[in-house]
Amino acid sequence: MLAIDTALGACSAAVVDTASGAGHVASLPMERGHAEALMPEVKRVLDAAGGLAGVERVVVTVGPGSFTGLRVGLACARAIGLGADLPVVGVTTLSALAAPVLDGGDGATPVAAAIDARHGRVFFQAFAGDGRSLVSPRLIDAREAARALGEGPALVVGSGADLVIAAAQDPLIRKAHARHEAPEPVWVARLGAACDPADQPPRPLYLKAADAHPQQGGRIARR
Repeated sequence: MLAIDTALGACSAAVVDTASGAGHVASLPMERGHAEALMPEVKRVLDAAGGLAGVERVVVTVGPGSFTGLRVGLACARAIGLGADLPVVGVTTLSALAAPVLDGGDGATPVAAAIDARHGRVFFQAFAGDGRSLVSPRLIDAREAARALGEGPALVVGSGADLVIAAAQDPLIRKAHARHEAPEPVWVARLGAACDPADQPPRPLYLKAADAHPQQGGRIARR
């Protein structure tokens, strides 16, 4: 699997053999600049893995996350898939954040992924300990997310974890010991290997409208 993630606070690429767990990973923490950083990182991991010849599938995070970051990753993944005639699949940032926590859990404790969406809101999804989705992906107030979790225990992962935990005011709802700023690229690859390309196309999951809008007042009328 060639995995690509530019949706959140990192620019990541990895070539992973999901059967053996071996792989080559590059991940740079960053909030901006994904467009300039991504292709050198992709080249680095592909060179280390011996090129595209052994790659069977391209996996890319589809959001929710940064509008610009999502478009960078999706464009790169689609271009590689088209050029190399490889299937391209999309996995959500929420499932990729939660996956390693679920894998290391006890199989019973729920896990929630929460990404800071600004203004007290989070992109949110909750999973049962066995991986079943309890709350589908959505954009909600952190207090609503806390109510959706109910009484603990529960683990929360992601850049919005602190917001949800503070709103919950429940000592049994705790921050997971995991990477919070962005998904682990190895887990992006693993999730992509397990899915059906027909069911998970590389299509953006925004969950909210863009913050920036074109100016209307100064627009020149068309003739």
